[in-house]
Amino acid sequence: MPSSQTDLFTIQVVHSAAISEALRGEIISLCIRAYEENLQALYETFDSPTHVLGYCDEILVSHAMWVTRYLQPGNLQPLRTAYVELVATHPDYRQRGFASSIMKRLVGEILDYDLAALSPFSVEYYGRLGWEAWRGPLFIRADGKILSTPADERVMIYRLPKTPPLDLNAPLSAEWRAGELW
Repeated sequence: MPSSQTDLFTIQVVHSAAISEALRGEIISLCIRAYEENLQALYETFDSPTHVLGYCDEILVSHAMWVTRYLQPGNLQPLRTAYVELVATHPDYRQRGFASSIMKRLVGEILDYDLAALSPFSVEYYGRLGWEAWRGPLFIRADGKILSTPADERVMIYRLPKTPPLDLNAPLSAEWRAGELW
């Protein structure tokens, strides 16, 4: 769909408790279309997310959400982390800056967290938005054990006002969760 100067892009931030069944269906449909795979089961695993919704002329065209997780860098205490999931833009609306606008708004909404993190589809894309690649090994904490994650798993972080000094080469761990671990 070609861009026009009449496009009006608006952003709403909505907690999952306020998401209607109809809007939930729109979000899942958008993510399926953007990722070209059925993500409904994955969507169901997220606990109490907050959604950032982008509308172009009142049509939902872009989405991101965050859930609260506790990531532990090196020997630091676990940090309350806004973990970003399902960043998606409808294929017909890409290359217009909608996802970048969504991500900038998301960062503005999570300033009370210790850290932000995500598993990127593109390190270069998120790098342009100020995200940094975690270079150290990644682990999952489960039942008092530390489990290695696949070597090809990637995580990026975004430093927030409460973020302590971090060594990006240190190990990073997250608690186990259903669905995708990272």
